[in-house]
Amino acid sequence: MGLDDKIGNTADKLGGKGKEAAGDATGDDSLKAEGKGDQAKGDLKQAGEKVKDAFKKN
Repeated sequence: MGLDDKIGNTADKLGGKGKEAAGDATGDDSLKAEGKGDQAKGDLKQAGEKVKDAFKKN
């Protein structure tokens, strides 16, 4: 996994945590859900990169 990918995935996760916290603080359920979705997207992208790395090593 390249450094750019790691940074991008981490940014997705952190941005999602921020949105979720903001939604929780303001009572905005849609913002909270969007934040959770962003976190999941970052996790999925990171998992995909790990799979690609595993195949590159073999």
